[in-house]
Amino acid sequence: MTEQRWPHRAHFGTRWNDNDVYGHLNNTVYYEAMDTTINVWLMSTAGLDPTAGEPIGVCVSSSCEFKASAAFPEPLEVGLRAGRLGATSVTWELGILRGGELVAEGRFVHVFVDDATRRPVPIPDRIRAAIERDLVV
Repeated sequence: MTEQRWPHRAHFGTRWNDNDVYGHLNNTVYYEAMDTTINVWLMSTAGLDPTAGEPIGVCVSSSCEFKASAAFPEPLEVGLRAGRLGATSVTWELGILRGGELVAEGRFVHVFVDDATRRPVPIPDRIRAAIERDLVV
């Protein structure tokens, strides 16, 4: 079931300093894994260049629900799919997986904005096409 839920998968290696005083990954590490997965996919697959002065996606909302604990040195995998795809925004739905087990579910909402004015603009055509092709389940 998880294979179908997350059409894109990315490895996320845990690091020694990711563990907190309680002996598990600090909650910020899950957000880092999700944010990194989204942005690497946008840059490597959808052609986003955040330095080119083109529209960029800014996070306006995020959440994470923890299902199980993980800790260094466990390797994790981040599953990515697109939820709601609007005119100027996309809701990313993510799963943090350990050996196929869902340890956390997250959601990020990106609004695409003009790089200079930070005002909402339509999702660039090439990015929308990549999302529709690869991440809409």
